[in-house]
Amino acid sequence: MALISSDRLRFPCEPWKLVESIHVPGDAGTLETLFSLGNGHLGIRGAHWAGADAELPGTFINGFHETWDIKHAENAYGFARIGQRIVYVPDANNFNIVIDGEQLSLAESTVQNYRRSIDFATGVYECAVTWECRSGATVTTVERRAVGIESRGSLGIELSLTTDRQVSADITSLVINRQDQPVEDHSAHDPRRSGRHAGRVLRPLHLQGSDGSLRMAWETAESHQRIGMAVDHWISAEGQPFETVVGEDESTVRYVMAVNEGETFRLEKSVSYVVNTADASAAEPGEILASDAELGLVPFDALLAEGAAHYRDYWSTADITIGGQPEQQQAVRWSLFQLAQATARAGVAGIPAKGVSGSGYEGHYFWDQEVYLLPYLTYTNPAAARQVLESRHAMLPDARIRAKELSVDGALFPWRTINGHEASAYYAAGTAQFHIAAAISFAANRYQWASGDASFRAEVGADLLIETARMWASLGFFGKDGLFHIHGVTGPDEYTAVVNDNLYTNVMARFNLRAAAALEHPDVPDTERMVWQQAAARMSLPYDPDMEIYSQDNDFMTLEPWDWSTPRSKYPLLLNFHPLVIYRHQVLKQADTVLAMFLQWQDFTAEEKQRAFDFYDPITTGDSTLSACVQGIMAAEVGYSDVALKHFTEALFIDLDNTHNNTVDGVHIASTGGIWSSLVCGFAGMRDQGQVPHFDPRLPAEWDSLSFRLKIRGRLLSVELRPGSISLALVLDAASGSAPDAGAEPLEVSVRGQRLVVGVETVTVRLDEVPVPAPSVFPSLFPTAGLPVIGSARV
Repeated sequence: MALISSDRLRFPCEPWKLVESIHVPGDAGTLETLFSLGNGHLGIRGAHWAGADAELPGTFINGFHETWDIKHAENAYGFARIGQRIVYVPDANNFNIVIDGEQLSLAESTVQNYRRSIDFATGVYECAVTWECRSGATVTTVERRAVGIESRGSLGIELSLTTDRQVSADITSLVINRQDQPVEDHSAHDPRRSGRHAGRVLRPLHLQGSDGSLRMAWETAESHQRIGMAVDHWISAEGQPFETVVGEDESTVRYVMAVNEGETFRLEKSVSYVVNTADASAAEPGEILASDAELGLVPFDALLAEGAAHYRDYWSTADITIGGQPEQQQAVRWSLFQLAQATARAGVAGIPAKGVSGSGYEGHYFWDQEVYLLPYLTYTNPAAARQVLESRHAMLPDARIRAKELSVDGALFPWRTINGHEASAYYAAGTAQFHIAAAISFAANRYQWASGDASFRAEVGADLLIETARMWASLGFFGKDGLFHIHGVTGPDEYTAVVNDNLYTNVMARFNLRAAAALEHPDVPDTERMVWQQAAARMSLPYDPDMEIYSQDNDFMTLEPWDWSTPRSKYPLLLNFHPLVIYRHQVLKQADTVLAMFLQWQDFTAEEKQRAFDFYDPITTGDSTLSACVQGIMAAEVGYSDVALKHFTEALFIDLDNTHNNTVDGVHIASTGGIWSSLVCGFAGMRDQGQVPHFDPRLPAEWDSLSFRLKIRGRLLSVELRPGSISLALVLDAASGSAPDAGAEPLEVSVRGQRLVVGVETVTVRLDEVPVPAPSVFPSLFPTAGLPVIGSARV
């Protein structure tokens, strides 16, 4: 059932905020996700301060995790051995407020007015509640929260209380170790959800508190990661007595006082975290960690200023506007805001599948970040995109070891991980997804192409391309038919597993091999380069000549069709059918072949893309939140405007309407990245990694306009679509306050195959004067001699 979009009385549409104006019990967990705050390093869920109405409240730090031994029912060589799971860090977002003996609670107290919001323009959470107390007093509480940007380990909370008559107020501020509290483990029922550890996870190292200040530190039991925490309190009523109590799982600072009529009592809570993920033998003592955390304490007003400055710069580049569609505009900005919260200060670290908004998928990094998030980062925040790729580069030593374990050369990156080791216990839908290697090489090549970063290839990019190419060359083989085959893999569609010649895998491996072969690198001998070239040139791409459709894998066209009378209550299929039942049917979890044709757009004709979309779209369940955005992009390209808008809208409200019933576990960050791609690559038709940036617009008839900006090779390109036209110009980079690329050199682009030189003067192209180009207009980035169809495979 729709949530935000179906109840605009409760959730009024505001262009720069998500607002809840009426409190209704029952959606607490979903709204904790939707109102979460984060900066890519630190995240706090949007639970109410009282906690009585909370479902999964808590605070996370990207990469701070616990490990455990994976217990396989039947062991085999090379299985993942050590599990990794993000843990809740001690949570400061907790207060108890008692007025004239009544504890204020959304569940039990009388509420006159209620409004909470999260402001996309400033990054501030605010919740204002007016309470009608049993004593007759009317009390208004306002809580505001902000996370640091420059001070990325910092959190600020302000609580204010105003009353219409004198009251006795008993206010307790709490820090709670939620990780070790008994909570139901949902992971057995839904593998997408995070499990719980048995026994204590956070062991206290240092616990000290006095005069409203807390200095504490803990260590995880198995991974031996350490966290220090500092908390300071300030109140507006000077001289009031208070009590400070420190415990290993709950620490409190309590104020008891009279608040007079018309006065406003304010409490500011400054919080700072530092982590040490090194081995315990090299870790600082808990007292030093707590002291280091103290150095990161930042006043609340300073955090507000950091956020305002950051988001002012952010939106000057990242904003995307849709004319005439206020509800979609609000949802787009919420998505872009979530992208900022998941990536802004992640540093040289991965981006979890839920960002820092929840514990879903156990805080792991997947291919999501390279295929769905790095396009957005590459064109809005290239420096952050480079850092993500540097985090993959830092995993190379472990990836080389993992490759040897699976009897391949080069490097094999883990399907899901936090620390660089494979953590996927179900290899058929995990380790077998070798295509993550091509996702990493593709993202590295895109970043190099789009940024013009001269040092990247030498320092990071070449290693990623070469080591993944070596893996592909040894994983695959030249068959008797003269073609290069890759067997025993799983593609993006996890409803078919461990197949031969998955089309997506082979298409992306071909790209990987071509890109590596094109490098001039001293570590690549000519003989190895020739092998890569031949493997790419003779890559087997399964093709059904009767249907004239590329097959998802060698056997996909022989499978039994799925029974589409299956009731919707049986979806997602992974929760209702044994994998073997799903694997033997023609049914998709997500677009697979269609995704290949989007990413390798130059290698397929318009007719091939349309036939593929016509065949695969109806048999795609959409059980994956990664699917709708890709289906929408390709629907736009093949000219199905209504279908494109339908898929886009579905993707846009996945979390806001909780359509997959698991928003409680965190924002689907990859899907929000897909929203950016849907707008830029779908409706604006942008394609990259060719000779120049290319646009083939498909503006929905319902929209008045679509505009956005892209950072390309040191310039900031403004793009605006209106019915029948596209306008482009280079603009001042508002974040730096200077002209793009200093010299403001023009940028060459293509609109439907027509080359244009774009400078600071706006160039407008009438689309009715530029016909849709033939596929031959777009040569492959790494052209090779074409080979004929051989048997059921096409190269």
